[in-house]
Amino acid sequence: MPESAYASLFLIGLLGGTHCVGMCGGIVGALSMGRGQRGGLQLAYNAGRISSYALAGALAGMLGEAGVALSGTLPARLVLFFLANLMLVALGFYLMGATHVLGFVERLGQGLWRHIQPLTRRFLPARTVMQAFPLGLLWGWLPCGLVYSALVMALTSGSALRGAGMMLAFGAGTLPTLLLAGLLAVRLNEYMARPVVRGAVGLLVMSFGLWGLYNLLRFTFHH
Repeated sequence: MPESAYASLFLIGLLGGTHCVGMCGGIVGALSMGRGQRGGLQLAYNAGRISSYALAGALAGMLGEAGVALSGTLPARLVLFFLANLMLVALGFYLMGATHVLGFVERLGQGLWRHIQPLTRRFLPARTVMQAFPLGLLWGWLPCGLVYSALVMALTSGSALRGAGMMLAFGAGTLPTLLLAGLLAVRLNEYMARPVVRGAVGLLVMSFGLWGLYNLLRFTFHH
């Protein structure tokens, strides 16, 4: 997997932060309402959330490694690379407001989330770091087309370590927007919901996928 994948996932997380505000903005806003240690609560929550992404990335990397081992190296990697970039194109539409494009993917995670969501109530309202961190760990499994698209890319990593690293890069990309959302709360949420902002972000993310598909076609025809 090229090293540029880490930078790409960081940028996708950064650009897709508009969507993260919609998904996690309520909890992040609530954490910012407390006095004194609200900065610590924000960091603890996001550390938990990104840790869950890394764990999911490690599992995806292991799955991709097993698939490559069973199917033969090059063909399996090409199929995974194709799926990853196709997901990015779909993610671009998703971020522009066509949520049905990845709706079926999110529904796949609903079964798991139904078991996890009740556990989050134990840590709400989160008033301490020891409550905010596990809340983030659990909330990291919320069904999300943006996260699932990144996980498909982690599948192509070929190892648990690289898969975890890729999802850490993605999670780090989402961090600035969510930390800012904790400070600006409703005002930032309204800004991120503007069609022109969503459209620009969606087109940029889509360009990653289209560029990857173009390179895949060029590689296929030259081999």
